[in-house]
This record gives sequence, structure tokens and C-alpha cells, in this order.
Amino acid sequence: MSKRRKQARSTTESAPKRQKLRDVFVPRPFEGLVDEPEWIALRELVPAATAPLRLTPDLVEKYGDRPLTLATVLPMAAPAITKPDGQIMLGLQRHVQSGDISRDLAVAVLCALETTPGGTVSVPALPGEGPRLQDILVDGPLDVTMHDGFEFWLDEGATDDPNVRASLERADASIYPTVRLAAAPAAYWCQVPEKAHVRWVLPDSEDAALDALSRLSAAGELLLGDGTKFAGMFRAHGRLVPVWDIPRDPAASEWETPLAEFAKRYAETLADSTPLDAAARRSRQGLLGRQLTLR
Repeated sequence: MSKRRKQARSTTESAPKRQKLRDVFVPRPFEGLVDEPEWIALRELVPAATAPLRLTPDLVEKYGDRPLTLATVLPMAAPAITKPDGQIMLGLQRHVQSGDISRDLAVAVLCALETTPGGTVSVPALPGEGPRLQDILVDGPLDVTMHDGFEFWLDEGATDDPNVRASLERADASIYPTVRLAAAPAAYWCQVPEKAHVRWVLPDSEDAALDALSRLSAAGELLLGDGTKFAGMFRAHGRLVPVWDIPRDPAASEWETPLAEFAKRYAETLADSTPLDAAARRSRQGLLGRQLTLR
């Protein structure tokens, strides 16, 4: 064996082995959280919203009572930012993620806690094993605040900078008007150029929800009223999200009553555990054909 090959072999044998991280897909990353459907809605449906979060007592003891705010999206889709006053903002919508979104969010919070206030938060692409969102937060209903734009990103006075103002205006221009509906949890109205939509993250198991929607479809009770259309469904993080096309002009408040009436029909139908009849089975196949999966 040549001297060079011996040296290479010696170097290889003495070098520590790098730990290989294995990505694991978690189909319901927000399972166990009280407001699971709302977490899904904020991640997939809502452009600009915030909600305060609370760290568990052990983290408060270690890092202090740092204010923590959930944001639908942060500048450049950052996973988290720390402000000079110690406030942490956690970004729910981001470009780089592993197969376990809950673990991604937890490691972003933990990295932010270790970052000097005002510094840049760096997170690993694959976080590996460790605490998940459910382990680091005091769980409870989300107190969601909707925003017309992204000024919540900035500290007071920051928008005086013309470059910041221009960047913010570009981000704001991408937002479709979106309103949180009171008729059902995790239900949102949004307006696009030619029409509007109502989208509702259902809290029930996919199979049960699909059966209920199939029965309603077979009975002709799937719509929200005249001029509406059932556009289809998303599958998002283990839950179904039915979508209705509705006329563009009526205000969001005009759809509270139709959605409340549908929610009542849905709840009553969901309680029916008998096998689907032939019409409902045909409707089920039709609904499956109009289903998209969001990841």
C-alpha cells in the first residue's frame, strides 16, 4: 500500500463519524393542540395574522419570560426573528422544512431563545430528534389577530426608511383580503380578483368528515346558497378543508349565516354512523376526484 493511501486510510479511520439525520414524515404535526384546525388554517389559508404564544414554565425559568408571537409569515419567510427588546416572532409559513413541521417550529423557538436579542436566528434544515411544539408551549386556544398588511413585522418608526417602506408595500400587494368568520372555528372568507371563497378546516377525522360531506352532497345540501359552488377540498396536515366559490361582491359578514346553517347540517350528518347508501358512495368518489393535498 502506498504511503499516500495509508495516510488517507488513517485519516478516514480516525475522523469521527458524522451523525446521519433521518427525516420522518408526520401527517398531523399539530395533533394534540387544542386549536389544531386553526394552526392549519394559519399555515395554509391566511396571509397575515398573529397570535401570542406562551412558553412552558421550565423554559421561562431558563430563558426568562420572553414575549413569543406566532406569525403567519415573516420577512423572507424566516423561521423566527428576535427583536432588540427580546420579543421573539415565530414564522409558521416558511420555505425550508422537514417532515415534522411541529419539530421545525419548536427548534426555531429554541434557537431564537439562544440568540442574542436583535441577532439573526439560524436553524438547521433537519432538526433531528428533540422537543416538538406540543412540548414547549402552554397549550390553549389561539387569540388570532388579522392584519391587512405586514407592518406587524417592524418596530415603531422602522417604516420611515424608504427602502423598508418599498419592501413592505410589495409584500402587502400580494395579500388577498381575508376575514376570519365567526360561524365556525378555523373558517375564512377571502376575495380574489374575480370571485371569493369560503374555506373551512374541519376538526374531524378525514374519513368521518368525507362521509358527512358525501351524504350532504347526495342530499343536495352541500352548497352555501344560491350562486355558490362547491369547488373541492384540500387535505392539509391530516384534516379536510372544503372550499366554496361564492360571489365576489357581498361582504364577508353576509356569509356568516349561510356557513352557520351549513355547519349545523354538517354536525347533524356527522353523527350518522350508518353505512353510506349508493348515492352517497357515488358522491364520495366525486369528492375524492376534486381533492388536493397540501403539504
